[in-house]
Amino acid sequence: MCQIRLAPYSYDYLDNFGKRSPRDRTPELVDLEVGQSFMRLFTLHSFERDDHVTIRNSRVVTTYAVRPEGSGTRLVARTIFNGPNVIGRPLGMIDWVMMRKQLLNLKSHAEREHAAVAAA
Repeated sequence: MCQIRLAPYSYDYLDNFGKRSPRDRTPELVDLEVGQSFMRLFTLHSFERDDHVTIRNSRVVTTYAVRPEGSGTRLVARTIFNGPNVIGRPLGMIDWVMMRKQLLNLKSHAEREHAAVAAA
């Protein structure tokens, strides 16, 4: 989850100014402090190591949480938009598409890293 401090890991050409999100994990990003910048648009609001990260800006709050599932884990996200529904509903639909891509990318990176560690 800490990797999203650097980039959104979604559709880079849309939400990362065309810059490719890093493909390798940056270990020093695990040192979290409230107020740190996330994805250039958010700041870290709260966190609990190995459980959740909540980021926010003036209108949006998003929590990423790790939950046990079977013999592994699942990363879930919830976003709340503070504004009129006429804006929030369309943004929510767009965010759903972007968030889905983000979560799939993070899953892929985690599985690739886990496979590399298991093979070593």
